[in-house]
Parts: sequence; structure tokens; C-alpha cells
Amino acid sequence: MIAQLDSLYIKTRPTKTLTRLMSYALFEGRPVTTKGRWINPLVFSLLKTVTATPVGAVWKRAVEKPIFILGTGRSGSTILGIVLSMHRHVGYLNEPKAMWHLIHPNEDVIGNYSSAEAKYRLTAADATDAMKRRAHRLFGAYLASTFSQRVVDKYPELIFRVNFVRALFPDARFIFLVRNGWDTCHSIATWSERLGVRVNGETHDWWGVENRKWHLLVKQLVEPDLVFAECASEIKHFDRHLDRAMVEWIVTMREGLRLMETVPACIHQVRFEELTSQPERTLARLCDFCELPMDARFLHYARETLHPVPPRESFDAHPKLAPIFQETMEKLGYLA
Repeated sequence: MIAQLDSLYIKTRPTKTLTRLMSYALFEGRPVTTKGRWINPLVFSLLKTVTATPVGAVWKRAVEKPIFILGTGRSGSTILGIVLSMHRHVGYLNEPKAMWHLIHPNEDVIGNYSSAEAKYRLTAADATDAMKRRAHRLFGAYLASTFSQRVVDKYPELIFRVNFVRALFPDARFIFLVRNGWDTCHSIATWSERLGVRVNGETHDWWGVENRKWHLLVKQLVEPDLVFAECASEIKHFDRHLDRAMVEWIVTMREGLRLMETVPACIHQVRFEELTSQPERTLARLCDFCELPMDARFLHYARETLHPVPPRESFDAHPKLAPIFQETMEKLGYLA
């Protein structure tokens, strides 16, 4: 489906179809595992023009309380973003890594647009005044172009960059989406096996261009973390998608739990299982946190779209990784 559009989406709020198509074609960029990458030079040309435009341009809106969906990929972040995109006030960006690459040139851990040095973690100290100006110009132009009041940006890896984002947008809101670890790992492995491709002799899959993302994850997130002290040397040699997925899920969930303790006022946890089984209750709480008014058509679309997903079976985890995984599951309340 182009831009995650289907017949129900188009029927529920037809004007949102144009918003999603504009987001998809003009702002988000196309990553390495997708078709249509020929459009990227046009996207970057447009975005660079936007960043060079004076702040007071009449077609630009002020960016207020932007909302960011964080977590591990394959945890339901896309469906949550699509549901939120149906809200009358919201413009939704699905992993707009082209925009973020222009904001910070060393943020591309996948290798979508650059093979230069990349950082998984970005802090407030990494945010310059120039980056702040670029961020506000890009997101402000997006809001104006789509006639939206609030932006929702789904980019799971931003969970390691929350203080960087807050330095750019001090009033930002963050949604920490969690899902049962077994289900998430199965979904990541299936995605990478199904959509991984070979391009000009290179492997492009969940783990980036020629495992770029995996190597950066191990070096920058796993090796400095004392919880992996006894198994870091073995982890870097993992080649099974399920094992790698378990590592990514652990480091991401542990980061989210830390954020819930250190910056609780700006982050709200959503459990995927509750989102799909109790959509109205879960979304009411989420909208209250995000300061979004309730919206009848938005709730109707959520009821029609969100349905419980049968749980997946456990698998044989690496013996040194299993205790860390189980501990993280317990902290998230999945083994209670």
C-alpha cells in the first residue's frame, strides 16, 4: 500500500489521503529497503530549499508540542501513527529520515542516505542553533503544507535521542510504545527475511546497509552497557535475525524504562496489547497526554482498524541473553 493507505482510510476522512500522500512523496524520503528511491534527489532538493527559507515565511507554521512515537520497530508504531494521522488536527510523518538527515548529518545509522560516521545516541549538547532552525523550518513547512496543527513523527530510534529532540523542541511529547518481546522479535526477523534485498553486491535489510545498523548498535549501545558485560563479545558475532532482534528489543526497552524515570512529564507509555484490545480507553489517555481533543471519526477509524493480534511462541534464546530478556519482560509487566 502506498503511504499506508487503504480503502477504509480513504473512506473515513478523504482529505487525510492527500495529507498522507504529501507526507510520503515530499517529506519522508525512501529508505534503502524500498522501491521508488529515484524520488530522493527531488525530496532533498525540496527540503534543502525549505531549510534556506527565512523563518518568517508566510507558508510556514509554528511547531507546537510535536509528538514523537518511540520504541522498537515492529511494535505497532506504524499502525499507531496511521490511527493518529486520522485525527483532524494531526499531520503524520512515517519515519521522515530524510528530514532528520538534513537536521543532523550524522544521525543515519541505517545508511539510507550516507555512509559517513553515525551516532545512535544524540544528546542536548549535539543540538546546535543551526540544527534547531532547520528543524523548525522543516516541520513548520510540513504543517503549513498539510494544513495541520500538530505533527506526529514516528521514528523509533529517536528513543536514544530524546534530549536532543527536546533541545530542538522543548515542548515535545513522546510516546513510548511497548510490545511483548517474543512478538516483536518474531516480527523483526520475519520482516528482515522477507524484505531484505541485495543491491549492487550489498545486503540491505533490517540491520542496515551491510549490517551498518547492527555494528553501530553493538559498538555504541551494547558494549558500553554493563548489563551485557558477560556476553558483549559474543553478541557482536550474532548473525541470526531472532538473536539480533532480542538484543535490539532489550536495549530499546531498557532505554524507554530509563526515560520513564528521568523525564516522566514528557513521555507516555502505550502497551500495544492494550491499544489493540481497548482502543478507545487507550487513545483517550493518549490524547489527554498529547493535548489533542477527542475526534469522533478518529475514534471510529481506530475501532475499525485496531484488533488484538494472537501472541507468538517463544524461541530458543542465547543462554547468556535469556536472563536479561526475562528481566526486561518482567519490568514491563509481561511476566507478572
